[in-house]
Amino acid sequence: MSKRLTLLLVLLGVAFVTAAAEKISLPGYQQLKPANADGIGKFYLGREIAHVMGHQGAEWLERPEREEEERTDLLLPALKLRPGDSVADIGAGTGYFSWRLAKEVGPKGKVFAVEIQQEMLDLLQTNVTKRGVSNVVSVLGTITDPKLKPASLDLVLMVDVYHEFDHPHEMLANIAKALKPGGRVAFVEYRAEDPTVPIKRLHKMTQDQVKKEASVHPLEWVETLNILPRQHIIVFKRK
Repeated sequence: MSKRLTLLLVLLGVAFVTAAAEKISLPGYQQLKPANADGIGKFYLGREIAHVMGHQGAEWLERPEREEEERTDLLLPALKLRPGDSVADIGAGTGYFSWRLAKEVGPKGKVFAVEIQQEMLDLLQTNVTKRGVSNVVSVLGTITDPKLKPASLDLVLMVDVYHEFDHPHEMLANIAKALKPGGRVAFVEYRAEDPTVPIKRLHKMTQDQVKKEASVHPLEWVETLNILPRQHIIVFKRK
């Protein structure tokens, strides 16, 4: 092989790597250090991503006062689920909402409980089995892909979890693909607009920021419900 051809191949390789790096940065990520104590130092469209709550904090999800503090009993009726719907509970944790969703959609419906921590799925399965619910399917996803079938879901629910996604652009792109045409995605996030909400700053989101991040995907804003004491319910549908 001539030196000239070798040099050309090397340059092409550099160009390819550079293009790949540019492609990776296109979604709007920026890495800054040092990170906030509650964040990972990675920003997406101007928002620092929060640390993921590990399975060690699972008890907090099942705390007895949760229903009173967050009025979780108001959330499911607001989602207007129908019998037979297919729903994904992303970041399902211990299954607090998964088994409740399963009862809402009935035996002909299905709930896909998605987690990236197998330990959480083990706890979830215990809670689901204890309640005699048989239409919840555990799904071990990744930090970029919830592993859901394309165009299969009527609703995706994310309760206090989107702000922790390490790769929100990729995750939301795959979530949008998993929705049926007209299918909905509901972000339930602590209101960053309200300084009295007793949650760490990076674990709250404004409505405007949620809309900003959803707008780069084929998602159309439907409504924002402020019926909960601490959280928005921000609903989009697949275009």
